[in-house]
Amino acid sequence: MDHPAAASTFTLLGQTRTASRPEPALYLVATPIGNLSDITIRALEIIAGADRLACEDTRVTGKLLQRFAIERRMTPYHEHNAEEAGPALIEAVLAGGSVALCSDAGTPLVSDPGYRLVGQAHEAGIKVVPIPGASAVTTALVASGLPSDAFFFAGFLPQKEKARAERLAELVRIPGTLILFEAPHRIAASLAAMAEAFPERDAAVCRELTKMHETIYRGALPALAARFAEMAEVRGEIVVCIAPPPADAVADEADADQILAGLLGEMKPAKAAQEAARLTGLPRRDLYQRALDMKGK
Repeated sequence: MDHPAAASTFTLLGQTRTASRPEPALYLVATPIGNLSDITIRALEIIAGADRLACEDTRVTGKLLQRFAIERRMTPYHEHNAEEAGPALIEAVLAGGSVALCSDAGTPLVSDPGYRLVGQAHEAGIKVVPIPGASAVTTALVASGLPSDAFFFAGFLPQKEKARAERLAELVRIPGTLILFEAPHRIAASLAAMAEAFPERDAAVCRELTKMHETIYRGALPALAARFAEMAEVRGEIVVCIAPPPADAVADEADADQILAGLLGEMKPAKAAQEAARLTGLPRRDLYQRALDMKGK
């Protein structure tokens, strides 16, 4: 058992606090996406007190620990070692320990491999406890000024031009604000592709959220694409929010097939049909049969 130092303390606003050892469970701890002051007290208590601290990159999480004077060992857990590290973390909880999982920034499992570990925990009958906090997805959404009653997080777009265009075509009819992550060296090309796929829509490009150079660019997608095409260099982490389609854009069978094709890459047919029904308003039973047919082919 990789229990933290006996003191299990952290420092907040100049005061040293003692963190109690949490009950055996897998804790999903959200960490700041930029400004380290966005950490929650509960997150610090779990990070300092858990028997094991699993993180995506020990160097990144190490900066957080240093800021709040937390001294403890860290266990790397990322997409390259998940197959080996995951079972060991599950065994630690089954043996009566507590495991805290945090990503480099934001909420674990959102665009990172942690979902595998959570799936294994549920299968093993282990208690899973989310510790909420910062998320680049919702932070960008509320800052964008775009409709927030329904939204769809689509992660990163494919890097190759053809695959990127096909993915955007799948997203055209989704009745909600689209949220995507993008790397700075690809943002100009991606915005150009978005402008072609959604020429009439407004969007917001949110860069370096919560950090010193936080910037939000808002406007029509063609104008944003032209603006970024003229920039010599773009730096920082980027989230793009795209306005939903007009209310009269009703999904048809072709749209449903495009949506199902995208969802089936990440979900089983039943779950994909359920999500497609929510997005299109079409009958779930019909969509489930279409999903089975597509999976069979």
